[in-house]
Amino acid sequence: MASGRDWRGRAGGMVAPLLFLAVAAYFGWNATRGELGLKTYVHRERDLEAARATLARAEAEVRTWEQQVRSLRSNRLDQDALDERARAMLNRADPADVVVPYGPNSRLF
Repeated sequence: MASGRDWRGRAGGMVAPLLFLAVAAYFGWNATRGELGLKTYVHRERDLEAARATLARAEAEVRTWEQQVRSLRSNRLDQDALDERARAMLNRADPADVVVPYGPNSRLF
């Protein structure tokens, strides 16, 4: 009978540490693998870098289009750009034509 009481006493004394250990394990698991954990943070950083690269490509494309639109404005019409666009749209470009695209840092005006 005395050993049964000892076992209950020991079990009662182990409940609180086991409970705290379980809570610590739960928070430890969530810190590494949870929705806001370290592994998710790494994946979000990769996604952020991919989004920044996509943004940089889109901004470069917008700058290219803005430069082409600026060259076709009526107040300062670039005849070469107008001729190139007209030939491309009418599908009348000659394979022997040499088309020189604008550089990324070139300015027309």
